[in-house]
Amino acid sequence: MKRFKLTYLSIIACLTVSISVSAQSTNNFIVKKEKLSETELQRWSHLDLVKDTIPGMSVDRAYSELLKNKKEVKVIVGIIDSGVDIDHEDLKSVIWTNKKEIAGNGIDDDRNGYIDDIHGWNFLGDAGKETLEMTRILKKGDDKSATYKSALIAYDKKYDKAMKDKMQVDFLMAADKSIQKHLNKEEYTIEDLNGITTTDADLNKNKKIMTRILTNAGPDFRSGLKEYSDYIYDQINYNLNKEFDGRKIVGDNPEDIKNSKYGNNNVCGPDKEEAFHGTHVAGIIAQVRNNNIGGDGIANNVEIMTIRAVPNGDEYDKDIALAIRYAVDNGAKVINGSFGKSYSPHKQWVYDAIKYAEKKDVLFVHASGNDGLNIDLSENASFPNDSDDNKKEFVTNILTVGALNYIYGDGVIADFSNYGKFNVDVYAPGTEIYSTVPNNKFKYEQGTSMASPNAAGVAALIRSYYPKLSAKQVKQIIIDSGTPLPEIIELGSSHEKKSASESSKSGKIVNAYNALLMAQKISKK
Repeated sequence: MKRFKLTYLSIIACLTVSISVSAQSTNNFIVKKEKLSETELQRWSHLDLVKDTIPGMSVDRAYSELLKNKKEVKVIVGIIDSGVDIDHEDLKSVIWTNKKEIAGNGIDDDRNGYIDDIHGWNFLGDAGKETLEMTRILKKGDDKSATYKSALIAYDKKYDKAMKDKMQVDFLMAADKSIQKHLNKEEYTIEDLNGITTTDADLNKNKKIMTRILTNAGPDFRSGLKEYSDYIYDQINYNLNKEFDGRKIVGDNPEDIKNSKYGNNNVCGPDKEEAFHGTHVAGIIAQVRNNNIGGDGIANNVEIMTIRAVPNGDEYDKDIALAIRYAVDNGAKVINGSFGKSYSPHKQWVYDAIKYAEKKDVLFVHASGNDGLNIDLSENASFPNDSDDNKKEFVTNILTVGALNYIYGDGVIADFSNYGKFNVDVYAPGTEIYSTVPNNKFKYEQGTSMASPNAAGVAALIRSYYPKLSAKQVKQIIIDSGTPLPEIIELGSSHEKKSASESSKSGKIVNAYNALLMAQKISKK
């Protein structure tokens, strides 16, 4: 499941939740209190806590003070995601091209088993919608296992919530249509609503509801409401539908890892809009810097290799394992994985692929997930991970990243971000991140899906300027060199106050400036 916190949730939140600001513990940092300007918000992940009073990753400072006149090498970053719009004006110049393959000749020139894989590979073929792994487990039937029982409980809970959410979204859309009909126009304002005078109880109720939505979500609320509706209906029609078979169109056997030559070379996928998530992730890492188009990427000398393996639903273990191996075999030195799920029937296939990446000195950067849970607890397990027992890691090349807000204080960790003293390594910006989306557009999105590529961009930056450092060293540098979190922070959807040391291994924020200084020091040794 693509791991980003959808902005349409604010549509619902504004109906029931009031926003409060708690006192901030600042560790002697000066905290920006006023609202961020549009310019600051668009690039807050690049800013510096000391200089700009915003808890970014000090990327701009690194470029201005450390990287001038320094030589770097090109680094290939593998993006395992929903696809990437490789024709986007702010990405097309940084897309990886397989020089061993002749485009369009229908021949597997490099003999890797993938015909015309010019910019990567699409393991989903023409598929897009998918079920969740828990749905697949139930569809196979009751095998009396603990996994089946757990999946059944989780499924029933998720399905019940989806049906309640459906009622809510249907109600909101009906309220909107009621107002449109009364005013005899599609677009309306707060002033229009205030002008409605009626004794109709239903119309008055709809007026109050839409007034609250326009007040909190703004005049563009309808696009957010449509996103929310699509999300709920996708859950019911596809993700949680036991009768739906999204895999049939692919034509492979997802239970057979040896059946590996399937899919096609259309790395964007059949529907460009379905590549929204992957395009946003790619832009965070690599959208061209300083070209006055959209935002800026973290790394300035990378190539994006696209591997499409993440559908609208849960990814298959087989696709992820083969995607990791494809990226490694074709030269990626950093892989970003902004995906994850709660059940992984063939997790060993993925583990073996990650071990293969470790052997080939490739860093795998992974999003911690958006459930606001402690993933150190077995009942909140999130896959893929790097430990079977929460005591010892079986690889040294996975960096797991949680998400930050843009205000430094006890609420700096995004409440949707998963956390864990053992299973989360570090935090990076993940709220309101401005980046590329299909069809030459740009948009703010949030989630650990955005935090992961921010960290991956810093990893690519280090590997570009200090190529002799190993994946293991780069991971440790990012963990050790970060900016300290406040001593006491709120964690998860419950906003429970904990010490920073309980949030992750490091208790720190990724900091590009500090990381590059440390990388330089270690390289000299």
